[in-house]
Amino acid sequence: MSPSRAVGASSPTSVDPPRTGAQRRGVVTFGCSQIFEQLPQVLAVTHWGQAEGRPIPIRITGWRRDGAAASAPRLERLATVPSLPAGSGRFAYTVSVSNVPGGDWEVGTERTDVSRSGTRLRRVVMPTRPAQLAYGPAVTVWSWPVLVLAGAALALMVQALLLARTDADVAAVVMVSVVSCVVGFAGAKAWYLVASRKPIRRFLSGGACIQGFLLAALTTLAIGGALIGIGAGQLLDATTPGLFLGMALGRPGCFFTGCCAGRPTVSRWGLWSSDRTIAVRRIPVQLWEAAAALVIGLTSLAGVLLGGLPVAGSIFVAAIAAYTGFRQLLFPLRADPHTRRGRHITLAICVVLLVGDLAVAAAVGWGA
Repeated sequence: MSPSRAVGASSPTSVDPPRTGAQRRGVVTFGCSQIFEQLPQVLAVTHWGQAEGRPIPIRITGWRRDGAAASAPRLERLATVPSLPAGSGRFAYTVSVSNVPGGDWEVGTERTDVSRSGTRLRRVVMPTRPAQLAYGPAVTVWSWPVLVLAGAALALMVQALLLARTDADVAAVVMVSVVSCVVGFAGAKAWYLVASRKPIRRFLSGGACIQGFLLAALTTLAIGGALIGIGAGQLLDATTPGLFLGMALGRPGCFFTGCCAGRPTVSRWGLWSSDRTIAVRRIPVQLWEAAAALVIGLTSLAGVLLGGLPVAGSIFVAAIAAYTGFRQLLFPLRADPHTRRGRHITLAICVVLLVGDLAVAAAVGWGA
């Protein structure tokens, strides 16, 4: 069970918060809690256990603590914890029970494949929450938007500082970049909907894919740069360091939020994290990808500060090819790996593109 407050034999039959003076006088107050209560409520119940290398069937039971136990709404659900590698340690499996009345619920979980005769089931009291906030352990919902916004701010700052060394109109470029970020966000959402085959109504609540962001944002940036008189190669080279340093800062948000999770592992290098359903020791692929983005960002930054490559846009092409190729190596380590054929084809294209880009830049440099 999740670390909520335990209920003992002497616990009261209901939990009522202390009334404030305004409530006793009948004053109506309104805040975020009232707004959340109007949203569809979900009960996120967590079962804790040790990984055994096989599926584990469980039963979830509970009732709402709003009056007499005999008449209170009740629930009972059967679920199965997927097989996790034996030796991967403790896990937390969270089941989101929807269509339940809002309020405090007294809930408990138990295995159905093990006899519990003579053992008292431990129960806890937990409140319902809006579906968007109902997650189990190891999920910090707000980390993704906070880190992504911080990464975007870092990217814009680095881009502006690099362009300030040239005769470019920095203010105009930053404006174009902000618009590109907005378009890129829409592209990331659209890519997720297409790749996951989700309906358009999930546009805001669904996930986002970095591929869609890069494609939409960089295309918009190149077009916007041309409109204000800056060559695409020069602009993309100056944008590359900030782009990847921003991704290095934003990508850990996926780790803390539970998206793009790695496979469960018994390795000592695994970190306890969640895919929003099962928290267990996992391969931290999101952090490895962030480390790769950091290396690419610092390398491209050094290249730009040293004068760049002879061909405008070469730094950008090399960075994108290296990053995309590294991602293909990480996909097999994720809990939702992509198709093998697609990975191999994409990796081969990235290698050819990277080698060709550097070869052309070297040939032009030697010719000069």
